[in-house]
Amino acid sequence: MEIKAIAKYIRISPRKIRLLMREIRGKKVEEALNILTFAPQKGAPILRKLVNSAIANASQRPDTDVDSLFIKHIFADEGPMLKRFRPRAMGRATRIRKRTSHLTIILDEK
Repeated sequence: MEIKAIAKYIRISPRKIRLLMREIRGKKVEEALNILTFAPQKGAPILRKLVNSAIANASQRPDTDVDSLFIKHIFADEGPMLKRFRPRAMGRATRIRKRTSHLTIILDEK
């Protein structure tokens, strides 16, 4: 039985969060939380919160064993960009794109 958790409009670039996702993909939930606890990246607490949310979703089902869960799929899609401008020399301006992500995690039992 698959368990799903989604986090939308997270203010981190999908490219940066995918690096952490590769580390925990396919791992047991307990091991993934251990990795994310000690990871120095900005996205580690965000992913840890998402994994904990998926575990909470799993604990709502009476037929699911939380200890045997592993990360089946985890991916980051691109969300809408916040577009800002930075003043530059000689009256010009350059665009700053502040990227957002939609994160999805799917857990399954072994």
